[in-house]
Amino acid sequence: MIRKLCIIGVGLIGGSAARRARGFCEEIVGVDADPGNLHRAEALGVIDRGHASVEQGVAAADVVLIATPVGAIEPLLHELKPFWRPDCVYTDAGSTKGNVVEAALRVFGAVPPNFIPGHPIAGAERSGVEAADAGLFEGKRVILTPLPDSAPDALARVEAFWARLGARVERMDVGHHDEVLAATSHLPHVLAFTLARMLGRKDEQAEIFRYAAGGFRDFTRIASSDPKMWLDICRANRVPLLELLGEFEAALREVAGLVRSGDADGLHACFSEAKAARDKFLKLTENNHA
Repeated sequence: MIRKLCIIGVGLIGGSAARRARGFCEEIVGVDADPGNLHRAEALGVIDRGHASVEQGVAAADVVLIATPVGAIEPLLHELKPFWRPDCVYTDAGSTKGNVVEAALRVFGAVPPNFIPGHPIAGAERSGVEAADAGLFEGKRVILTPLPDSAPDALARVEAFWARLGARVERMDVGHHDEVLAATSHLPHVLAFTLARMLGRKDEQAEIFRYAAGGFRDFTRIASSDPKMWLDICRANRVPLLELLGEFEAALREVAGLVRSGDADGLHACFSEAKAARDKFLKLTENNHA
């Protein structure tokens, strides 16, 4: 049983963790820069108490979950530094990990051994504490990126915490995490934002959207995500993302050439290869949930 869980950033991720943790935490407190958001979190029963002050929130906490946008990590670590305790464990929920580790190095000189960076592969288009869902992490992966100096006891406690939230916990190298997520999450979001923006700028957009079918809705669903959050992610993981955007640009030029030349065999081969890749992904997903 966790005596006190402190969640810094009570939005979708932090709020969902709080809802699920209700069964194994004696007290759940939230820290947020928005007093109105803290009030809503209290009114909804997501947290027991809200604090505007990091010092008050983390006092006597057993576990601290940092669920702020990745761009806020370094200023927050500066705030936490005077109140950092060796008997508490700390983890985060940021979508990028290299910038988190670099921020910790700048603030502390070395990543504290009781800080285990993490990333839950879970989310929704909706944001804010109102969207908090106790089942958000159920069966979803949480990737932890411990470092060579991470304390084994802290790692075990953080793994147990995420597991009790319903997640399937895995470990990964920091750099490898950022490369993988750039391909599987960050690039698709950028593409969805770009397509929705492009079509939204056309003069006949009302007609385009009126006749858009399920494919458009499915492909652009993630373009409803929080723009500020994705701005921070793109800035934090710009190097692998730019590499992938370059590869995608080349792939688009290749397909455009096939369409321009009317190369039916080439287009069929391209679409068949894509279908096989998608089918392989679906099969792996099914096997992982079996």
